[in-house]
Amino acid sequence: MKAYVFPGQGSQFKGMGKELYESSAQAKEIFEKGNAVLGFRLTDIMFDGTDEDLKQTKVTQPAIFLHSVVLAFLQGENFKPDMVAGHSLGEFSALTAAGAISFEDGLKLVFQRAMAMQKACEATPSTMAAVLALDDAKVEEICASIKDDIVVPANYNCPGQLVISGTITGVTKACELLKAAGAKRALILPVGGAFHSPLMEPARVELSKAIESTTFNKPVCPVYQNVNASPETESEAIKRNLIAQLTAPVRWTQTIQRMTADGATQYYEVGPGKVLQGLVKKISPAVEAMSV
Repeated sequence: MKAYVFPGQGSQFKGMGKELYESSAQAKEIFEKGNAVLGFRLTDIMFDGTDEDLKQTKVTQPAIFLHSVVLAFLQGENFKPDMVAGHSLGEFSALTAAGAISFEDGLKLVFQRAMAMQKACEATPSTMAAVLALDDAKVEEICASIKDDIVVPANYNCPGQLVISGTITGVTKACELLKAAGAKRALILPVGGAFHSPLMEPARVELSKAIESTTFNKPVCPVYQNVNASPETESEAIKRNLIAQLTAPVRWTQTIQRMTADGATQYYEVGPGKVLQGLVKKISPAVEAMSV
């Protein structure tokens, strides 16, 4: 069975999508439609902007979404997923590619999400850290032991790689405790805020209104969602999970384990970069993982 997976923030790179734009009339049309929906030329920043330009959340998220969805649409009749999933932001790309939301609505939601997250980041100084080579249960236990600050598991990326998220002091304390408990590394990440933590609550509230007012259709295949690592096809459940995603952890390890258990043998990464292929191989070594 074929599973298509869509990357999240961090997979962007300078010049992303430029080759597609220049080599395919269909791709160019979709990119230009994206510019029109947003009301500014996102492609100019994608193709010719600096790394710093691309790191801005309000640019990064729509850029990755646009690149991913263009790649999916270019597959045409070859795009026949048995299941799809996306890492954080990538869930919006997965839902759009699977027909649960229209291209225009997907892009609008992603831009609103980015702006709401940016606002939440500016409201409270916060950060994230990657923890390597420590059991998930131990990371959870240490995060829970810090009572006077916010720090929680945010991304279960693969066995032995978990990202934590919270206030700067909370994450710093947790990193010290995690290293003392045997983590190979506990490294503060160069991100603007505490994604997938309670500090994103203002963004969740703001985005929930936009999601509730958007039309969702039944996707062409099950969408395995971040918050519960379970397949969903019912639009109200998809909406609920999408709203919860901003403050809940991304259960990527559990998602790939579930998709593999449900029969996925080939994983196709749709979007910039190859991060998810590497994670898939670490989670389910027996499967194939490749780009579209």
